[in-house]
Amino acid sequence: MERTLDQQGRWRGLTVAFRMSPEENADLNIKVGLSGLTKQDYIIRRLQCRDVVVQGSPRIHKALRNQMTQILEELRRMDNAGEAGTEFLEVLRLVAITVNEMKEG
Repeated sequence: MERTLDQQGRWRGLTVAFRMSPEENADLNIKVGLSGLTKQDYIIRRLQCRDVVVQGSPRIHKALRNQMTQILEELRRMDNAGEAGTEFLEVLRLVAITVNEMKEG
């Protein structure tokens, strides 16, 4: 069993795996990218019901810019707001919250 040392000095040697749909994986990847955390750290924090605090960085700004570009492309594609799916609206909400909180902080 391969073990790695985390930032808090804990040895991590256990592997936990689960299955996801491609859509769930895409959603998770967006949230991880906007958080600035590794996928592992993001999942652990969310499973422990701990807040994910985004620290502004060039990587986060690039992720936000890329996500906003995709949102704009999707909005241009739509004929009306009724076409917006729940996954799209969740991404839009997450980006808005992230940008707003970074502006306030």
